[in-house]
Amino acid sequence: MAEFARRRGKRQEDNGLGSVLDLLLANARLVLGVTGAAVLAIATLAVKRLIDRATSPRDEGDPKAEQKTLEESWQDLALIKVTPKPPKKQRREDLSEPLLSLARPPVPGETRVQPRVCPAPPETPRVESSPLRCLTLQEKLLSHYSSRLAVPEVQVSLAPQLARSICAQLQNFLRSKCPELPFGSLFLSGPLLDGLGALTADHIHLMLPVVLDAALWSLIPGEDTVVRDPQYWMIKRTDLEYFPRGCSSWDRFMVGQYLSSNALNETLHKMLVASINWPAIGSLLGSVIHPVVASQELKLEVKHDQVELSITLFPVVEMEDKVLLAAPPEGLVENLWLESFYRAEVSKLKELDAGDSGARQHCLRILNSVCKSHPVLHKLSGSPLTHTVLHLSATSLDWAEESLADRFQQVLEELVGYLEKGVLPSYFNHKINLFCELLEDEIDEMGFMLYRAISQPELLLKEK
Repeated sequence: MAEFARRRGKRQEDNGLGSVLDLLLANARLVLGVTGAAVLAIATLAVKRLIDRATSPRDEGDPKAEQKTLEESWQDLALIKVTPKPPKKQRREDLSEPLLSLARPPVPGETRVQPRVCPAPPETPRVESSPLRCLTLQEKLLSHYSSRLAVPEVQVSLAPQLARSICAQLQNFLRSKCPELPFGSLFLSGPLLDGLGALTADHIHLMLPVVLDAALWSLIPGEDTVVRDPQYWMIKRTDLEYFPRGCSSWDRFMVGQYLSSNALNETLHKMLVASINWPAIGSLLGSVIHPVVASQELKLEVKHDQVELSITLFPVVEMEDKVLLAAPPEGLVENLWLESFYRAEVSKLKELDAGDSGARQHCLRILNSVCKSHPVLHKLSGSPLTHTVLHLSATSLDWAEESLADRFQQVLEELVGYLEKGVLPSYFNHKINLFCELLEDEIDEMGFMLYRAISQPELLLKEK
């Protein structure tokens, strides 16, 4: 009896649910159309079957019934998932066209309005893009030279003019302050004046000749002294038994029996810092001049509205065809004088280029530019590059402008070879190793960088 009542109640619930579903389907046909109503009916039927199965009593312990119920549930869920979606409505291109004009049968005598067809946009003519031209190394080098090595004209003219004015002021001061010291006439030197490729007119050397009596002084090669370095020389006072101390004006700068470059530099440094009225001289020249106090070099910083200039003063001794600078190495040795080959380097390069209309100086300017501004290669600029070019000139005779790229790469190869050995002999004295002051790590880094640049020279020509 109870089972009957339960089934009757279930039928009433089913009838009520069926009535609701029928009403929903009837209205869905009006709202969604035939296709939409069909989709909704299938989905509703599947849901209803799931509800029936969930509320109907299960036969406990009957595995076949449970398996059948589970399969029917998965089938109903699959039925819902695979129900096809109604097709999307096509967008009307023209809102003036009636929505049901195609579905309404034509009326006799009525002119049908043809739907407007939007014309296709005109085809954009395809422009054949020309491939980018790959510059040769020769062209890149020439471009680098013209864009980065050209010093502005105002600097080319103003920087030497300022330096000469300062040179004249310093010359007058030394003659009035130290008339007993036979200094020669100051003169300017450096890449800006000699055309060896300064990036900017920012550095000039001021050479102060120290005139020695050859009868009282003689040169001692550095390799014959305790330092055993052929790059440095010592200047010895001679014949002290016949010409005692005081016979030479430079005896006051002697340490032992040798003319001390350190003692002379210290005296000049005190004069530059404390004795010369640089504010007054700077005002006269329309610039600001400051001596560099902390530097061991004799250096002046000059600031003008149009140029900033660094001037380094070098006492220089010329004896027995040697040019010696008061630039001793760091350390305890105070009496050494550094042999300079700069004048010979410039003279030899110009002589070789004049002989065959070569591009050695051109190549050297580019190399100096690259190395000077490179964080790894900056210690190679100057003499090492110049001597490498001079060595290469002895074996490679074609230095025409058209061969600039070949010579540039060849210089890189030569430098890698010298760095592998750790030795770059001076062109003018093969006993001198121009790499002797480089650290082993620095040599390794430079060698690796240049080794890569042999196959990819563009690495060195990138903007820094």
